[in-house]
Amino acid sequence: MKRYVIAGLTAMLLAPALPVLAQTATKADAIALVDKAVANIQKKGIEQACKDFADPKGGFMQGDLYVFVQDAQMMMVCHAATPKMNGKDMSQLKDANGKKFVQDMRDVAQSKKPGWVDYVWVNPVTKALEDKTSYIRQAEDKYTVGAGIYKPK
Repeated sequence: MKRYVIAGLTAMLLAPALPVLAQTATKADAIALVDKAVANIQKKGIEQACKDFADPKGGFMQGDLYVFVQDAQMMMVCHAATPKMNGKDMSQLKDANGKKFVQDMRDVAQSKKPGWVDYVWVNPVTKALEDKTSYIRQAEDKYTVGAGIYKPK
């Protein structure tokens, strides 16, 4: 039952935020977007970068691919696709299988080595639970920056 509640809440949060587009993003797309986002944070600072990430014309939302940023305490600093999540504590967020994937994201970022975190999430296009992977990097020694793709079936 918990699994369906989490999935339902996730779908409600994400569905209105993303246009219905075909799933086209690749791992290379996610890496390029995160690298671009980290460079933007370094150049403009987190406040302006978050505005850029949320701007549909800013180049940081590409179909189903978007940037999210969390701080070291796992608070959502900015989420391009779902601004309702901004300022929320993500530390206890679990995927449909009960995995605390946000903690894994923080661990990857703090390792100072970019990497991937796998989890199960509601795809806002299909409305189904699907395998997702997010590319994670650290910015300014304090931010977890990521972008995720749904894995091909």
